[in-house]
Amino acid sequence: MKRGHSVDPMTLYMREISRYELLTAEEEVTLARAIAKGSEAARQKMIQANLRLVVKIARRYMHRGMALDDLIEEGNIGLMRAVEKFDDAHGCRFSTYATWWIRQSVERAIMNQARTIRLPVHIGKEYNAMMRAVSQLRGELERDPTDQEVAERMGKSEQRVHDLQGASQFTESTDILLHDEGDFTLYDVTEDENATLPEDQLDASIRADLLESWLAQLPDKEREVVSMRFGLDGSQEVWTLEAIGRLMGVTRERIRQVQVGALQSLRRMMQRQQDKSGEM
Repeated sequence: MKRGHSVDPMTLYMREISRYELLTAEEEVTLARAIAKGSEAARQKMIQANLRLVVKIARRYMHRGMALDDLIEEGNIGLMRAVEKFDDAHGCRFSTYATWWIRQSVERAIMNQARTIRLPVHIGKEYNAMMRAVSQLRGELERDPTDQEVAERMGKSEQRVHDLQGASQFTESTDILLHDEGDFTLYDVTEDENATLPEDQLDASIRADLLESWLAQLPDKEREVVSMRFGLDGSQEVWTLEAIGRLMGVTRERIRQVQVGALQSLRRMMQRQQDKSGEM
């Protein structure tokens, strides 16, 4: 009598997602337009066709403190975000556009875990509880909660919330200068006092979409550094040059150089948009 052979969950998952056919560029455009009109079927097809891309990217992050299935789960979150944001006006294949979102989601999860690991266990648990409270309150209030509101939700003192916030090594003002020799900040990329039209003529959502499109055009490392430095996924969590350098295994100066190059590229993209539309 033959003994049964169990198949591990990852093998089963790979078999499942291999059934979904890859899309042509034309199919991506058609689906993107259908998704924009609210088609759930088109959304599901776009996601399913790119699940293998998530696995491919997730495998690159193995042995960095997270299990492969957890990495894939985080990558799938990024994929779904990319599907929501993509349209044919981006002028690139969906896989190119989605790669950034997938990597960003995976790296954010690794960073969050790395930060928590660096804290004593009891503080790490409290810190995670605080972040859950912040997330819940953001959803309920549709704004960032105050420290007092977070403290009340946790059943802690406001001072304790301040202490927990200070425990994280990787937060820094979003107004930080991008390099020591000058005064060029991320604000300069997204705001332009020399705009040919009043600022209020460019809707904030349009500005955000433009920035996302520009970021997608940067080389991988530049996208990663800028996103980590300025919390461009909307989390408002920013990282120091030193922290990014430690994570990537390079010096603070190297990260600064990458950052400056990325911001210069974004500045040029903004200028081209201004020249083209007069709306920046």
